[in-house]
Amino acid sequence: MHDGVASRLAPLLTKIMLGEEHDDPAADDLPIQVRAWDGSVIGPPGAPAFVIRHRRALRRLLWKPGEMGLVRAYVAGELDIEGDVFAALGAVQRVMRSGDEPIRLSSDDKREIVRTAVMLGAVGPEPKPPPEEFPPGRRADRSTGPLSESAEFFARMLGAEMAHAGGFWDEAVDLEDAQRTALESVTMRLGLFPGARVLDLNAGWGALACHLAGRQGARVVALTRTPEQAAHIAERAAAADLTGRVKIHGWDLDAAGGGPYDAIVGLTGVESLDRAVPRLYELLAPGGRLVLQQPVRRPGPHRVRRTFTTSYMFPEDGDLVPLGELVGALEDAGLEVRGVGALREHHARTLRAWAANLERHWAECVELAGAGRARVWLLYLAASALACESGRIGVHEIRAIRRDRDGRAGTTLVEGRAVQGYTAS
Repeated sequence: MHDGVASRLAPLLTKIMLGEEHDDPAADDLPIQVRAWDGSVIGPPGAPAFVIRHRRALRRLLWKPGEMGLVRAYVAGELDIEGDVFAALGAVQRVMRSGDEPIRLSSDDKREIVRTAVMLGAVGPEPKPPPEEFPPGRRADRSTGPLSESAEFFARMLGAEMAHAGGFWDEAVDLEDAQRTALESVTMRLGLFPGARVLDLNAGWGALACHLAGRQGARVVALTRTPEQAAHIAERAAAADLTGRVKIHGWDLDAAGGGPYDAIVGLTGVESLDRAVPRLYELLAPGGRLVLQQPVRRPGPHRVRRTFTTSYMFPEDGDLVPLGELVGALEDAGLEVRGVGALREHHARTLRAWAANLERHWAECVELAGAGRARVWLLYLAASALACESGRIGVHEIRAIRRDRDGRAGTTLVEGRAVQGYTAS
């Protein structure tokens, strides 16, 4: 059905999607299908379909062309994606990369857009952002904010073990196998011994902390983002008879006490290099090991701006740094980098597996977290996976040590010393 709203949108959409470099672009040249609220359709058969359910979606795109307009319309339920969300986002990746930059159109194009908008009843004041969006400049509220979805929600999305970091997929048969392999691999690189004192910088739902305490006999201080995570880890540790070996502290590094720790691990990296890295050096015992799995961006100029991630997910985590900057910060703090490994493809595959879980349990996840938050998570997982696969962002594991007083990287020197929350036996 080519007549109707969709056909009237064709000139606007082809200009936005295909740009000025295409001569006389036609609707069938679009990389997607577009279905309007009256049932009319444009775009090639079999292409991923974007469904405009309400003319308010068009108004959002007029006010915020590019990423934020599309995101707001999707989160609000005014725009839907039918079929493979990865294929749909991949097809419009060029638009998604433009962020809040205005789409550059000629004066004639702009006049035509206004005429189309008036004809379709899409002209009006800018719609308010969806309630799931952080106001500009706001940090995530650790206790009641959007980061506090229930354990039941994450159990359906992340899997039964609720491991929140990427799996290792070299020989894995499924997500559970990949995550088990990853936990065992990280544990091996930490070089632990019974009674070792470990700081888990971002414990999530406790998969690694309980693994280290139960399988390695380590004593773990777990830093958590939310009360929900803290409660879940406490229950998990109690069920495994690990209450005395897993202590749960707040999120900030100040909650880690004064150390020293035989090993420090962060499976989702650190937030602020300037503040966090010198603190890690202070907390790590001489001879102790550090393992960070850190999201990074490509080198080169980087303009800080509001994006989907900073607006809907982690406002304080949005400014990624290049790998070289992270390595340099660790070395400047006095740590010795012993190895770097790329995990980009592993992380992308894990994100796809989590998205598949979310879609598989969609009705339950919507009931647990709300339709808007479920949409935010699906969009985040899909967009992040595509960014990893294209190389726009990466994940690297950095292994470092704090040399002992003789310059060695061997056995730790803190046996028998106290760590906050414990008394040496």
